[in-house]
Amino acid sequence: MKNISSVLLISALAFNQSCTTMKQTDIQQELPAPDPSLASNPFMKKSKLQYEAPEFDKIKNEHFKPAFNYGLKQHEAEIIKIANNPAAPTFENTIVALEKSGEVLRRAQIVFSNLTSANTNPTLQALDEEYAPIFAAHSDKLYLNENLFKRIQSIKEDGLDSESKRLLQYYKQNFEIAGANLSAADKEKLKQLNQELASLSTQYANKLLEARKQGGVFFSDAKELDGLSADEIAAAAADAKTAGQPGKYLLALQNTTQQPLLQNLKNRATREKLFKASWTRAEKGDANDTRSTIEQLAKLRLKKAQILGKKNFAEWKLQDQMAKTPEAATKLMNQIATPAVETARREAKDIQDLIDQQKGGFKVEPWDWNFYAEQVRKAKFDLDESEIKPYFEITTVLEKGVFFAAEKFYGLTFKKRTDLPVYHPDVVTYEVFDHDGKSIAIYYLDFYTRDSKNGGAWMSNFVEQSYLLGTKPVIVNCYNYQKPAPGKPSLISYDDVSTIFHEFGHSIHGMFASQKYPSLSGTNVPRDFVEFPSQINEHWALDPVVLKNYAVHYETKQPIPQALVDKIKKASTFNQGYMTTELVSAAELDMDWHTVSNDSQFIPVLDFEKQSLASHGFNLATVPPRYHTPYFAHIWGGGYSAGYYAYLWSETLDNDAWEWISKNGGLTRENGDRFRKYILSVGNSVDLNQAFRDFTGHDPDIKPLLRNRGFIK
Repeated sequence: MKNISSVLLISALAFNQSCTTMKQTDIQQELPAPDPSLASNPFMKKSKLQYEAPEFDKIKNEHFKPAFNYGLKQHEAEIIKIANNPAAPTFENTIVALEKSGEVLRRAQIVFSNLTSANTNPTLQALDEEYAPIFAAHSDKLYLNENLFKRIQSIKEDGLDSESKRLLQYYKQNFEIAGANLSAADKEKLKQLNQELASLSTQYANKLLEARKQGGVFFSDAKELDGLSADEIAAAAADAKTAGQPGKYLLALQNTTQQPLLQNLKNRATREKLFKASWTRAEKGDANDTRSTIEQLAKLRLKKAQILGKKNFAEWKLQDQMAKTPEAATKLMNQIATPAVETARREAKDIQDLIDQQKGGFKVEPWDWNFYAEQVRKAKFDLDESEIKPYFEITTVLEKGVFFAAEKFYGLTFKKRTDLPVYHPDVVTYEVFDHDGKSIAIYYLDFYTRDSKNGGAWMSNFVEQSYLLGTKPVIVNCYNYQKPAPGKPSLISYDDVSTIFHEFGHSIHGMFASQKYPSLSGTNVPRDFVEFPSQINEHWALDPVVLKNYAVHYETKQPIPQALVDKIKKASTFNQGYMTTELVSAAELDMDWHTVSNDSQFIPVLDFEKQSLASHGFNLATVPPRYHTPYFAHIWGGGYSAGYYAYLWSETLDNDAWEWISKNGGLTRENGDRFRKYILSVGNSVDLNQAFRDFTGHDPDIKPLLRNRGFIK
């Protein structure tokens, strides 16, 4: 996942312009006077570390608020000067000036956004809630500024290079989408709505983080954890002790509906308890219940869309995406949903048959699926997850797998750095070098789950690449793997391996950014394109050359046997009906929340979800959506509202492009250079539909995706 949050408003578009008639002398008086605390604030000047990497050894909680306050005023002064410039509008004095503005605010916000996702605390959470509406107002006062919009509209494309033309088009479109053409009265309504929405989204994220933390399940007897390894039980004991309950065992929750440990837990009552804790984490009627917040968000989003002249929020949101319309996105989802559900029904029958053979005496429930699916997989393919994990030690997967593939395909090399400060002791850092030996990026990794971290896995930037600003990418990947007991190896499943390759695909997209302007750089692309580079990178996990290099037994150091590799490949389409159904049902649910066109269509959260799933034929009770509405963080707090379909849209691109790579030699530097040229290095500086055609020679085709998931031959 690419972390899309308020950090995307940090670019040159997140400005405040409160008065377009102030004189420049008045502007100077608005700037905060220097004082000792401000002078020592690390956000007031560029970091002296390589590539302006954040000085985490100097950054403290108390630095954010003064940096925000100063940065907002500084940015305001810069924008007033641009908007009221008496000189005729030009690309340089308006658009480029906007791209360069807001330096202090950008630095502070981007670090703040990352920390509130990866290592938050009550102080940061309080600041997040306090400043969310302030930042929303800051953005609105730019987009809804009539003088500035008129200047941008008057600039002609004549004489501009292709990237500059694209940036000008980007600004014009963003202003129009944001409401620059509205009446003065509607602009005021919109400003208020945006502040309310920002506050609610932040409140939702904070509630959900606490709900996940409080939702973990304690067990008194290790026998209840039968099926887990000794190391996993030791880790659960350590987590319980840390949580203040020594002598017990804590199974913490991960972000998704299904929990990874469910496939191993033999005790059915334990499985049910863990699943239900996951499912109900944010609907307990307590302070962390998110349902009321969600209902408010959905209603306000509809109201916002209607003020902006659209019939629903999705219609407004998709204007600048590859899909363009909710109808196009829904058409794609429906093409996938039907074969997915049909396949899931067959999978459910296989599982029920196994339960009956074992004289279980019960009908399969959601908390049973992964446990028995693992047994079905073992029976069909003689493949046991416990056989696989010893070959996937997390650091070896990273350095000998992910990095190795990047070296073979792109010529990259990596050097571990221990001299750069980090925001948590678990974080490790690497410097990245191009095929010619030149250093191009700094890369942070944060592998393990903790109470201060949001669930899921994502990539984000601490510094974005820009030739205009003279910056190179500083990137972070965050995960939520269970930290092993001290002295024990961190062994992960093959699905976890795929996730590491996936998130690195986002990172390499950011590393290869080659844009002049920060607003168009790297992963600042439509949501339904941003997952394409990450999804295609997953395919390298099973490439024979790559797999042989990293799949090594952590104890014997022997490579994974070819027989086991063959089993993994043969089982690659196993359980795809379930996995696709849980994904596409969540995507359809998201779209239904955001295609409501009348307030009367909103009903209580749980009823709405039930109605939505039934309307699309998702009536398999054993296959719940990947995210239940109360904890669907992507769409209520993560920037993917009306955009969760993007994973399926991008996967269509990914499978089609992978088919092209496979037919043209696979893991070759020639193919890597081509993918880098047409896809990874263009950012949002070109038409991305055309970029795909330039790489493959044709428009996207859904059939490779359906073949890869085993839905068609």
